[in-house]
Amino acid sequence: MKSTVKQIAKQRIRILFHQAQRVHKSNPQLSRRYIATARKIAMATKIRLPTVYRRQICRKCNTLLVPGDNCRVRIKQKREPHVVITCLNCGRKTRIMLRKKKETMKFESNNQSNEASYQV
Repeated sequence: MKSTVKQIAKQRIRILFHQAQRVHKSNPQLSRRYIATARKIAMATKIRLPTVYRRQICRKCNTLLVPGDNCRVRIKQKREPHVVITCLNCGRKTRIMLRKKKETMKFESNNQSNEASYQV
């Protein structure tokens, strides 16, 4: 039973995001409302929003982020390379790290050490 509730919730979240994208140009306030509703559904059913959706919204003002329209996207190289997305409505900055996952790095380093031992 619980799985059907979560499936219905995921389906409604997907529908709300598509509606928000469709309505964003003509009515940004309604688009915000759709996104806020989708987030509430996800929280109530304890479902994580997919990464694709999480990166499209501002967590502070629930705005659909459209690069060049209401957000600014920059790549920074300081410390670790990362992308900074700035919401132009509220000013919130979101950082997305651009590095390899730890598992792939461990796997690659393990392969290199194995190759080195075979060459000797």
